[in-house]
Amino acid sequence: MKTEVTELLGIEYPIIQGGMAWVAEYHLAAGVSNAGGLGLIGAASAPAEWVREQIREAKKLTDKPFGVNIMLMSPYAEDVAKVVAEEGVKVVTTGAGSPEKYMKMWKEAGIKVIPVVASVALARRMERCGADAVVAEGCESGGHIGENTTMVLVPQIVDAVKIPVIAAGGIADGRGIAAAFMLGAKAVQMGTHFVATEESIVHENYKNAIIKAKDIDSRVTGRSTGHPVRALRNQMTKKYLDLEKNGASFEELEHLTLGGLRKAVVDGDVTNGSVMAGQSAAMIKEIMSCKDLIQKLVSETDALIGGKGFYE
Repeated sequence: MKTEVTELLGIEYPIIQGGMAWVAEYHLAAGVSNAGGLGLIGAASAPAEWVREQIREAKKLTDKPFGVNIMLMSPYAEDVAKVVAEEGVKVVTTGAGSPEKYMKMWKEAGIKVIPVVASVALARRMERCGADAVVAEGCESGGHIGENTTMVLVPQIVDAVKIPVIAAGGIADGRGIAAAFMLGAKAVQMGTHFVATEESIVHENYKNAIIKAKDIDSRVTGRSTGHPVRALRNQMTKKYLDLEKNGASFEELEHLTLGGLRKAVVDGDVTNGSVMAGQSAAMIKEIMSCKDLIQKLVSETDALIGGKGFYE
């Protein structure tokens, strides 16, 4: 499955694991990279030294390329930006802001930079400032989302930029990957399916919530604050949506979700925690190893479009 993206990143398959806060740590990143995809460590709001340690631990488990996802709104973003250059990380993906001020440093360190974008305007801007590729992420994905669906966002961004586009949002099987290639993408990024893998360190309750999820179990909170977040419905989302409907203040809503993701991932509180997951959760039926999952995705995709010249 060679594409522009596999060549660019030195990986076997055009499958990238999302850099999910609290979820994407070194065990998962190394597991995905060893299986032929690109694993990512999610730096989220963690201090730079935590990220450095994660990078070093991942290197003990894999000699394949892996990356770090940097949330640019993090108070530690500047320090983390330096750490990835110092530690020789091969790929950086970015979210929540623009990585322009770090581009020169990263390029000099030989890092491939792939911002996550939710609009055509941002994709063009990222191309102009030197991005190697972009992840076009539709609102089907888990966590913080934009407004457009993957189906309409990907082809518009493909038409707008010359760099490779990676599709994300709602992709959980070979059909989704094949569809992404049809829309002009050169790779896919998946988050939710990798949460429910053997290598993922999230609490079993979180994994089981994904396995049990039905098509109607996805909720978006925070539209009124301008920071929409997709998660599986539970007591927390119900309370949040009720408060939102009744015009609660931003502070009140923030207080409700404070530490919510950690609550679900680490403590396994899937009732009051934030069980971030994409709409694809309902398509995920079993917990597999990263290797088995990637092999399954590859064979499903090949059965649909293999030999039709879609790779390359």
